[in-house]
Amino acid sequence: MTRRLSIGSPILPGATLGVLGSGQLGRMFAIAARRMGYRVHTLSPDDDTPTGQIADLEIKAAYDDLDAVREFARNVDVVTFEFENVSSAATDAAEQFAPVRPAGGVLHTTQHRLREKTFLSASGFPVTPNETVRSLDELQAALGRLGTPAVLKTAGWGYDGKGQSKIESVAQAEAAWQKLNTSEAILEAWVPFRMEVSVVAARGLDGSYADFGVVANSHRNHILDLTVAPADVSEKVRRDATEIARAILEKLQVVGVLCVEFFLTHDDELLVNELAPRPHNSGHFSFDACLTSQFEQQLRAICGLPLGSTELLRPAAMSNLLGDLWSGGEPNWAAACRFPNVKLHLYGKSDARPGRKMGHITALADTPADAARAALAARDALLQQGL
Repeated sequence: MTRRLSIGSPILPGATLGVLGSGQLGRMFAIAARRMGYRVHTLSPDDDTPTGQIADLEIKAAYDDLDAVREFARNVDVVTFEFENVSSAATDAAEQFAPVRPAGGVLHTTQHRLREKTFLSASGFPVTPNETVRSLDELQAALGRLGTPAVLKTAGWGYDGKGQSKIESVAQAEAAWQKLNTSEAILEAWVPFRMEVSVVAARGLDGSYADFGVVANSHRNHILDLTVAPADVSEKVRRDATEIARAILEKLQVVGVLCVEFFLTHDDELLVNELAPRPHNSGHFSFDACLTSQFEQQLRAICGLPLGSTELLRPAAMSNLLGDLWSGGEPNWAAACRFPNVKLHLYGKSDARPGRKMGHITALADTPADAARAALAARDALLQQGL
């Protein structure tokens, strides 16, 4: 039986942390937690998972199996997430036995694009023009008001480009609506942005705040391909982005880590694209390049410990390793490891499917551009033949 703590009590090393979800984010969280002397339990519908391979206990159960979620929460000191598509009923069930951080209300807002955009707009945060769409007629009318091109997205259950379709003309509306196969969606005006940037930030139980600065993100097929830290942006953009991130975490009363993804226009205007109430792919560089990683920061926040320094020790870049790299056989790990300023992270996934995130490479260098070149060169080396 887990020990019950008052809401302001810190959860100290030796306690057990519960993670809903079992992918690579949970894996790196578990590594940080084990290093600091905590135990980790994970629950997801799968077994032999990236998180389960590191955790003390892996429980295989559906997120909507509320009895299993209650039993899971009964045996941990705090519950957190590495996967946000968990129902409000599940978070309510967990909260009967352990604090849930970030709170279920944060998850409820950020896991649904309409609720998220409504929250951001109502709170005065800058977002792309958008409209709610619940039928083909509504989609066609919205296109008439927002113009084309535009992007149609499902209201829920979307990530890495899933559940969205770019519409170049009104004539494509019917096909786009049928493709999404949904009863509720959001249409967003197309933004001719200069670059995509993000801020991964943390808020402690005491309201303290820390972020990892502004990083630049490049995508391929809607999946993050390369992150460079710090981003090559003006000081005003850095200040504005971190101020917006801080205000969002404050407004949502986040206890934990949250990533704010932005479009940056050619006029240096920031528009909030999406929120992720957990560590984020664009923060993976912090595992090697910062005094405190985003995963340790998540631990510190949810356990009521002081937040750590996010100082960037050297400019860094992160390149994702997708399952496509395995199409010609096992990648040449030795070739990538010959780069002295590169760190290799693999997630323990056995099935290398195209588009599936299997790992990442982090490179440190004297400049962000040099780090980016090294991260990409090391990834390219994985395709070299022989030793």
